[in-house]
Amino acid sequence: MNLVRLSSNGQITIPAEIRKLLGLKSGDKILLFQNKSGEIVLDNASAGALYKAQNAMEGVAERLGLHDEDDVQKLVDEVRYGESGV
Repeated sequence: MNLVRLSSNGQITIPAEIRKLLGLKSGDKILLFQNKSGEIVLDNASAGALYKAQNAMEGVAERLGLHDEDDVQKLVDEVRYGESGV
């Protein structure tokens, strides 16, 4: 377990041990997502990490009733503007 401090700019330094585990190098992009159990996960944003994120989100669209682009746009509008779409 590693403890990190959040700067006033919202930045953190990822400990060397974690960078090594994730194969992170200077300039790499990092993916943050919430898994099925609600935990926030930090991962290397390589294709492998994106595949893991995709797996973590499996079934979410169905649970939210999102079947096409119109459904997604309605959800985005609800979140952005508080509209129910009715």
